[in-house]
Amino acid sequence: MRILIVNDDGINGPGLKVAEEIAVEVAGPSGEIWVVAPETERSGASHCVSYTAPMRVTQLEERRFCIEGHPADCAIAGIVKLLPERPDLVLSGVNRGHNVAEDAVYSGTVAGAKEGAIQDVRSIALSQFFAAGLDAPEDLFAAARAHGAATVRRVLALPTGPDVFYNVNFPARAADEVKGFRLAPQGRRGGAFEVQETIAPNQRRYFWLKHGGRNVEAAADADCTLCANGWITATPMRPDLTDHALLAEAMAAHEAAE
Repeated sequence: MRILIVNDDGINGPGLKVAEEIAVEVAGPSGEIWVVAPETERSGASHCVSYTAPMRVTQLEERRFCIEGHPADCAIAGIVKLLPERPDLVLSGVNRGHNVAEDAVYSGTVAGAKEGAIQDVRSIALSQFFAAGLDAPEDLFAAARAHGAATVRRVLALPTGPDVFYNVNFPARAADEVKGFRLAPQGRRGGAFEVQETIAPNQRRYFWLKHGGRNVEAAADADCTLCANGWITATPMRPDLTDHALLAEAMAAHEAAE
């Protein structure tokens, strides 16, 4: 199996090594692992692409590149140009922080997998929920490291379709405290961010976006709630933003009005 790894935390992101470990186990001894990652962190880049500017490409090792661009750029460049043959699988991540509910809209990690799906390659986004304080596991990527390969294999065995990719999130638990694997819909929390204001020494006013963290306020079966409660979650997604049910209703109303 030929696996392309992209991410949004950058070529030095702490979860990239975890993704490589997962890919090696999934691909097997005869597999090929390729890495194409941004030069710097691109968290929150969503599906941004470098359409109006060139991207500098640096080869670091055999099958390992960094690009002055975004996660979607990395997926496009890897699939279309850098790999000699198309990959069998795109893994995007492992992201430092979860990408559940509205996070998926902003996430460069999710966009990396989404672009893989657009390019007609099986794709999975992988993100690790973090906890802070005394409850945090010593290895913050413990759940993804221990359960990542088995989870990827499980997802690859699930049904798929045109433009479909899966968004996977690992809970902030020690490996032996993970409750299991659940398929879940994307949650809704009423917004992902709060605004935190700071005043610089020169008295200039600045805003920081701060993650709200209201995961347990969503539906009980949603990805954000389940992941916060210790489950690995997987959600099938697609880049088609059309509300097909509403479109049919709107077309019927339009035809009736004519």
